[in-house]
Amino acid sequence: MTRSHVTALLAAAALTVVSLTGCESAADKKAEHDMEQAADLSTCKASATPAATPYGEGFPEDWPFPAQTTVFNAEDRGSDGTIVTGISSAKFKDVLAFMNGQVADAGYRVEKGETEEHDAEAEWSGNGFRGRWAIRESTQCDGETVIQVLSARS
Repeated sequence: MTRSHVTALLAAAALTVVSLTGCESAADKKAEHDMEQAADLSTCKASATPAATPYGEGFPEDWPFPAQTTVFNAEDRGSDGTIVTGISSAKFKDVLAFMNGQVADAGYRVEKGETEEHDAEAEWSGNGFRGRWAIRESTQCDGETVIQVLSARS
């Protein structure tokens, strides 16, 4: 194999990797941006004041949160859905297990997702709703985890 063949193969492989990793849709990007802009992510559990319930027509009343969680912000964005933000005194790994366990057991199944060392996110659907959840270790509150859920009626 000549040097030009090797170079061509490497270039093709690089393009394949780029095309496979760059598959986030415009809707995914909008949902991620909306969630990032939704609420102050520096709120700690000790200073979180519970948001009024129900959170909005676009949010399921039976959505489970870990027991150690205070939902402190809910934004009803009409047809775009409702974004709810909470802070949990549970560790990130425990919140992740809850989201993949009890939330799924409640009928809100993950369709696709991604988990990294300090954050995770997933698109979900169930019980007449669809949306996206994201969790991340709090950068301001040691040992706490931020939970955000975007929900809209299916």
